[in-house]
Amino acid sequence: MSLPRVLSFHLILMLSAFTGAADGYYNSGWKECIYSSHDLSDMVMIVNYIFNKDVFLQFNSTVGEFVGYTELGVKNAQRLNSDGTAQQERAEVERFCKHNAKNRQSAIADKTVAPQVKLSSVNPAGSRHPAVLMCSAYHFYPQRIKVTWLKDNTPVKSDVTSTEELPNGDWYYQIHSELEYTPKSGEKISCMVDHAGLKKPIIVDWDPSLPESERNKIAIGASGLVLGVIIAAAGLIYYKKKSAGRILVPT
Repeated sequence: MSLPRVLSFHLILMLSAFTGAADGYYNSGWKECIYSSHDLSDMVMIVNYIFNKDVFLQFNSTVGEFVGYTELGVKNAQRLNSDGTAQQERAEVERFCKHNAKNRQSAIADKTVAPQVKLSSVNPAGSRHPAVLMCSAYHFYPQRIKVTWLKDNTPVKSDVTSTEELPNGDWYYQIHSELEYTPKSGEKISCMVDHAGLKKPIIVDWDPSLPESERNKIAIGASGLVLGVIIAAAGLIYYKKKSAGRILVPT
């Protein structure tokens, strides 16, 4: 699955001059590179020149020249557009923006970790349906992921509730989606997860025979029954051995 990438680079240069009073002067420059395509064909570079939090001069690569927003900005824009500075800034799209974007993309953005998917039954408290399934995807990167419910291989959109992609705090994410439904004989319910880390979507089919908790209860009960039979058999053998050594006298 191809996913859009949006990254930006910020270069902030700050110069402050204070007179000792509460008010002072604050100058800063902000260079930003923005793109969303993998081939960087839509790369845009914006350079803002700021005085006391107000942008007075800007270079935008889509415009191709400096634009002033104040009287001082207009004067500087005319000078920079005529002395070749604007042409140098246009070259920065290739030299600075695309160069750094390629490096960052290969080091970070193109790295993927496939999700781990779990399908389980949950308590249908407050639901309009007698059954609720939860499809959970864990430990995936990057953030974008798509979870789709299927009934007999047909996508389901109603009675579905999903969380956002939740950050784990360690670069990885998780997501949970619930499906409220009324069980029908022979109906096949599946959860399909699509992610950039997968060559093809993961599809997990729900086994409606018994919920996991019920299967655990049956397993525990069966183990207890076997243990009880073993203890009863051992007791019977012990009783017979003891009885064999006795002489019964009729009264």
